[in-house]
Amino acid sequence: MRVSKEKAARNREEILISAARLFREHGIGATGVDSITEDAGLTHGGLYSQFGSKQAIVAEAIRYALARSKRGWQRAAQAKPAEKALSDIVNAYLSRAHRDSPGHGCLVAALSGDIARQPRVVRRAFTRELKDLLELLAGLMADDASSRRYENAIAAFACMVGAMILARAVSDEALSSRILKSAAKQVSKITGISGQVRRSQGPRNVSDSTKT
Repeated sequence: MRVSKEKAARNREEILISAARLFREHGIGATGVDSITEDAGLTHGGLYSQFGSKQAIVAEAIRYALARSKRGWQRAAQAKPAEKALSDIVNAYLSRAHRDSPGHGCLVAALSGDIARQPRVVRRAFTRELKDLLELLAGLMADDASSRRYENAIAAFACMVGAMILARAVSDEALSSRILKSAAKQVSKITGISGQVRRSQGPRNVSDSTKT
């Protein structure tokens, strides 16, 4: 029985949603095709007809997740001043809600270490999408010089990602919270939004600006 184009497209999206979440929760190497197909409610045949290999799934899941992050940030930036939009993005990112939901949070914080060991095709997919995220952040920066905005975006995002990785890794709740709070202060200095960033539990729905 032939599958309609609409059904095939939906199946593809279900695979990418499941793969991106499972990769973030368990790591790329620890997530097998069986887990992805079971979570997506599909068969091995359906998966391989869409992608052909696990490597292709990894590359596409990375593109899909980071593109969704970008769209989330774009929604956060709509109908508000750039400074407020940037503040909202940073607050949501450096929140306990995001820290405690790796499967639905930023793929960069969850998988950068894994991706560094992946084949070039996967790293290229990651690199292209990361550049788009950085460009978006740079566009919200206050500095007049575009080169400085991009440098500040790199520095701010690197601080945010590093803080999230450390906050998740430590076993001390007080230290974890302090890492997020300290990072928020530094990001506010880098981005020029001092007085705007606050460290809190973050939004109940992490998808507002971090879920992918």
